[in-house]
Amino acid sequence: MNNANTLLKVVDLKKHFPITQGIIFMREVGSVKAVDGVSFDVKRGETLGLVGESGCGKSTTGRTILQLHHATAGQVFFTGADGQEQELTTLKGEPLRKMRRKMQMIFQDPYASLNPRMTVGDIIGEPLIIHNVARGKEVNDRVQELLRVVGLNPLFTNRYPHEFSGGQRQRIGVARSLALNPEFIVCDEPISALDVSIQAQVVNLLEDLQEQFNLTYLFIAHDLSMVRHISSRVAVMYLGVIVELSSRDELYNNPLHPYTQALLSAVPVPDPVVEEKRQRIILQGDVPSPVNPPSGCRFHTRCPIAQSICKEARPEWREVGSGHWVACHMVQ
Repeated sequence: MNNANTLLKVVDLKKHFPITQGIIFMREVGSVKAVDGVSFDVKRGETLGLVGESGCGKSTTGRTILQLHHATAGQVFFTGADGQEQELTTLKGEPLRKMRRKMQMIFQDPYASLNPRMTVGDIIGEPLIIHNVARGKEVNDRVQELLRVVGLNPLFTNRYPHEFSGGQRQRIGVARSLALNPEFIVCDEPISALDVSIQAQVVNLLEDLQEQFNLTYLFIAHDLSMVRHISSRVAVMYLGVIVELSSRDELYNNPLHPYTQALLSAVPVPDPVVEEKRQRIILQGDVPSPVNPPSGCRFHTRCPIAQSICKEARPEWREVGSGHWVACHMVQ
């Protein structure tokens, strides 16, 4: 891959949350392997979709990239528009605070992510004040401009979050993420808490903003049809690891990993004739615990084509076609 075109490079990223016992002498008795060796690149100006079941580590991956969680192991390289490459996992204090201007996050829950005691103007203007970008009237002017950009009335600055609907609150969250002119935004399931009628509006807004401000997105979602609409490339995650990654059309037309095939078979097709002939792949059993994940391939306990090697050896992360990566022993 052309390095000049790579904004973010994630190398063998791990995030394990310790499990402790005891009241006074806390001792670690295990760990939740939420993210366990994830590697991918994000190209400048693209949208990389990250999909998978609940609890597979998608949100933790996004938060660990932005250093909201400190990585247990691995590296995250960020190359800004100035051409300077930074390794984010080693940054602390002021250098990390400066990098936050280039990386932002849109949170999943528009109700929990906005402080109910702050006005909309204070919420959107807070990043400008913290990073000494603007003061006084400049802050108010910038807040009104951002509200206009996301399709809200700029006179709403003195209102509180409870006075807005879910879709409007998410637009406020989007405005806050844009305040510092970032280059990279992690969209952590930004539409899953919204009504279906509002979801398309928010996704269209994100697409318009990407074009207008030359943004790069990591778009985390459950909705595979929405990911197909907005993403350039798609990564499929299962139990803390990425099992397949390729361009959007290649992944949807030619899924190679059994888990990806099962996920896509669950997506409804708006054609009753095709839908009737289509064969659903029903996975057996439940997702194993990330505290004690299976040996070898994580998916072998539910895989319909698993062989003995799948239980013994972890599959190699390899490129099987142009830009099509997969981790499966059975894929040739």
